[in-house]
Amino acid sequence: MVNAQPQTTTTTQHNQDVILRVTNLKKHFPITSGVIVQRQVGAVRAVDDVSFNVYRGETLGLVGESGCGKSTTGRTILQLYRPTSGFVEFEGKELSSMKGEELRQMRRRMQIIFQDPYASLNPRMTVGNIVSEPLRIHKLRQGSELREYVEHLLERVGLNPFYINRYPHEFSGGQRQRIGIARALALEPSFIVADEPISALDVSIQAQVVNLLEDLQSELGLTYLFIAHDLSMVRHICDRVAVMYLGKIVELANTDELYDNPLHPYTQSLLSAVPVPDPEIEERRQRIILKGDLPSPASPPPGCNFNTRCPVSFELCYHPPDPELVEVKPGHWVACHRVTETGL
Repeated sequence: MVNAQPQTTTTTQHNQDVILRVTNLKKHFPITSGVIVQRQVGAVRAVDDVSFNVYRGETLGLVGESGCGKSTTGRTILQLYRPTSGFVEFEGKELSSMKGEELRQMRRRMQIIFQDPYASLNPRMTVGNIVSEPLRIHKLRQGSELREYVEHLLERVGLNPFYINRYPHEFSGGQRQRIGIARALALEPSFIVADEPISALDVSIQAQVVNLLEDLQSELGLTYLFIAHDLSMVRHICDRVAVMYLGKIVELANTDELYDNPLHPYTQSLLSAVPVPDPEIEERRQRIILKGDLPSPASPPPGCNFNTRCPVSFELCYHPPDPELVEVKPGHWVACHRVTETGL
């Protein structure tokens, strides 16, 4: 449980127009035992009490190592996974209690770009059918108007509109991701979850896709939740960054503040691994190597989730309650006993 809803007080936060509020969000996947009669014997705490705001027109980065719950957070926000508990409020409407037609209509305003451009496109459908499917489902366009709009979307994401009758296997990875972006834009959403949209692409193609996302954001006023591993790219594209570890957000701040002054030991270790393009700085820089393995989300350690690997842990870190996400300076939130109790 956090003590307050994370917000920022800087003037760059688009007049504090909150498009998305996530409050105490949890997503636990049950672990069952038995063949004929199955009973729950535990739960994987993929997302465990997460709270944050996303402001209209911004890009919020969500970073952390594999298995920390980033993608599950994004999918639970969109109700692709129904939350175990907590609240997701989008444009003033609470999503977690919505069902049926009401939720279907809300999906027009929020979309997702999937991580794998090879698995997220139906190989039996043409590009035109893939991009037009959301429009047909919501009955927004038909006939020649539908075809013209699909061609316009392909052109907008940098693809030849004459490719409309081709199949996904005829495209490269970068082109497939552009098709996924066109599909996400079809319903003119205001909020897009970009779930590691560049991680499966070549480095030379990554910059093209990121530049496309930035151009579309400025043209259409989009808001992104940008899930990624590449911390250098996150610094380039994101206005704020939230750091996740084992299902919890451990630090949240404006991008420059987080990269210049990381407070949580886990954030410090992540950023110490990012190469600096200056040989003199790189030579003086000290890497923080974490010891041990990531604990299982089915059995997190008592107290702070990071205590098994933290280089500066002390007695308070090993006992409940968990550290709360506290605003230690304007716009900079951190969940760490070492920071909040000792000021270090």
